[in-house]
Amino acid sequence: MQTSTLRPGLLVSLKTTVSGNVAYRRQDIETDHITEEGAKRARWETERTVVDPAEHDEAIKVRGKARSLITAVCSASAFGLLCPEEGTAELMQAVEEAQALAATFNRSAKLTRIGVYVIAGKVAADDMQAVQAINSEVRDLLADMESGLRNLDVKTVRDAANKAKGIGQMLSPAAQARVQVAIDAARSAARRIVKAGEAAAVEIDARALRAITESRTAFLELEEAGEIAELTATGRALDMEPAAPVAIAAAPAAPLFDLL
Repeated sequence: MQTSTLRPGLLVSLKTTVSGNVAYRRQDIETDHITEEGAKRARWETERTVVDPAEHDEAIKVRGKARSLITAVCSASAFGLLCPEEGTAELMQAVEEAQALAATFNRSAKLTRIGVYVIAGKVAADDMQAVQAINSEVRDLLADMESGLRNLDVKTVRDAANKAKGIGQMLSPAAQARVQVAIDAARSAARRIVKAGEAAAVEIDARALRAITESRTAFLELEEAGEIAELTATGRALDMEPAAPVAIAAAPAAPLFDLL
């Protein structure tokens, strides 16, 4: 039986929409036809009309702010937003604030509607598939850091390190510590690259590369060691729909979670 690298938490799916106020008209210029070369070709022109540009621009800003409130308390991953179990209350508050922003805008807007929708599923620490997925994500980010250092690409190193730092919130303390060693080494090496300057010959930090490789190998070995435990199904997913039906999707006002 292998020790899990994953902490219990939530897999959060976030959808935000801006509807109305924009109309599209398509005009076919050339319908589908076969060319002399045997290729299939078609041409068309699309006309976009925004009836009230000021309201539309404001809707885009409000939607962005609403989305940021939620993503700020989660960690982005290739599988969606992740939130540790102890951050559930903070996530609930963020979603309520985001929905309130959208609702306030919708009450005053004439043509545009903003929708904020969230689905949250519980991820168990002994869910084998979840652990393997997160381990794979961590390994990929560590590989990106290693590749960035070898290519003296500071941006790649820092982007991967920031993502790994966020994913680390979902890891057990021991696994998080392994990743943190690699992150610290990569960031330190990146700072030395910047300090040396683009024109200077920069020697790749062998210690940083070794720390990253060891961390990545550790996550590979954890996955290959065998099953963590019997697969546990994820918790019931909750889709928060608007409290009352509307013509265009608006921000839901129903309570966020009933997870426990």
